[in-house]
Amino acid sequence: MRKEFYGILPLALTSCLASHATAQEKQSNRPNVVFIYADDIGYGDLSCNGAKTIHTPNVERLAKMGVRFTNAHSAAATSTPSRYAMLTGEYAWRKAGTGIAAGDAAAIIRPERYTMANLFKDAGYNTGVVGKWHLGLGDKGGEQDWNKPLQPGTNDIGFEYSFIMAATGDRVPCVFVENDQVINLDPNDPIQVSYKANFPGEPTGKDNPELLKMHPSHGHDQSIVNGISRIGYMKGGKSALWQDEKIAETLTGKAVSFIEGHKSAPFFLYFATQDAHVPRVPSPQFAGKSGMGPRGDCLLEFDWSVGEILNTLERLGLDKNTLVILSSDNGPVVDDGYKDQAVELLGDHTPGGIYRGGKYSSFEAGTRIPCIWSWQGVIRPGTVSDALLCQIDWFATFAEMLNVRLPEGAAPDSEPMLKAWTGKQKKGREWLVLQNAQNNLSVTDGKWKYLRPGNGPAYLKAVNIELGNSKEPQLYDLKKDPGEKNNVADQYPEQVKKMAEQLEKIVDGRYGLPL
Repeated sequence: MRKEFYGILPLALTSCLASHATAQEKQSNRPNVVFIYADDIGYGDLSCNGAKTIHTPNVERLAKMGVRFTNAHSAAATSTPSRYAMLTGEYAWRKAGTGIAAGDAAAIIRPERYTMANLFKDAGYNTGVVGKWHLGLGDKGGEQDWNKPLQPGTNDIGFEYSFIMAATGDRVPCVFVENDQVINLDPNDPIQVSYKANFPGEPTGKDNPELLKMHPSHGHDQSIVNGISRIGYMKGGKSALWQDEKIAETLTGKAVSFIEGHKSAPFFLYFATQDAHVPRVPSPQFAGKSGMGPRGDCLLEFDWSVGEILNTLERLGLDKNTLVILSSDNGPVVDDGYKDQAVELLGDHTPGGIYRGGKYSSFEAGTRIPCIWSWQGVIRPGTVSDALLCQIDWFATFAEMLNVRLPEGAAPDSEPMLKAWTGKQKKGREWLVLQNAQNNLSVTDGKWKYLRPGNGPAYLKAVNIELGNSKEPQLYDLKKDPGEKNNVADQYPEQVKKMAEQLEKIVDGRYGLPL
């Protein structure tokens, strides 16, 4: 299928200019790049950000090696839109169909879209994705044949190698997909998937709770896999089912193998972990170790995965020329559908830190996520930055790093900010638009934050999170009130007007209206 964009354009076209670059300079502009992208881990979940009840030493180790950001954001407060924005450089609210993807969603990023993976591939990098995908597979939602290659898939949008979860941990089918095909399938036991109706005779969490080892708190009561009921219905594919206790081990092993297999040439690896996302089933190595139940145990397991990546880079001598990035797709949620004692055993731990809200929310904890960049010789160790930054800008920033010009129309909302991301510049974004689960938008300049009036509940009882939705405008002074406790819209009407006009300008200025 033909691409809408045709590749990167070198900024320095002449051999004369190129001859002036030393070998060292060339190498410093072409580091290996590893994303470690957590799932549902909040700003306050990691000890490097001040958590006292959990210790994540490998994340601390990474932070000491590089720059830790205190005001970095995902572009949205839920998984699918934040991942879409990060990989395409386009705000997800500009494109219909980028809400939380169903387990049988079609490919949301289509082959004609130029992606971050395309950028690295065109620049001569080996590209790979391992872990949670949650951006759909196949051409038409609900019509995939899971027993055949799922196209379009990850291999069609710039990733030369992929080993991913078919959907998410709590959605069927509970299988791994390698290079766009489900692995370990028995042709005599084909997979069937439906999000409309159950298959005759198949047990569900709703009707057969006696078969469960983990019970749902809300939703998640359909097909049972490994003693856990999920969202959606599935039949067959028994030999292909993952083991929940081994997901982290399997994904981390595949990430390590990718690094080992591409140590001789530049590579880009997007390693997206499952860990803190429900259902939380840590390996026996970590079960019961945190004292905070499975969610806390999974934070320790995530930290272990980080350590395995760092150890691999050091063992192979790649640590000196690898940019390692750690972040999360959105803010935290404690009870997201299973009775796993996450609420009861939370104690004094605050997953969102001092910030209000959480996953799904317009408030700061929805998108203000942990973020670290480490790059030896380029980033000063132990740096802390409070610059206003967003994952949507990684795309254009990598183009800046590689000294290439993006094709026309690619990454339309991404801004190049290499100096800010490497901790050499305190100034970040001038304006940043953020999106909650109801597609309501807010805008911030780092000091002021304006929440545009919108529809939806103010509070989601099932997950105990304030969503920030209101029919009235909201304005918060984040410098004086980082916890967003005091709505000062009535006190500063001119500031409200300014922020509202700026938001509408951004929304209307390029590709039309939001959802």
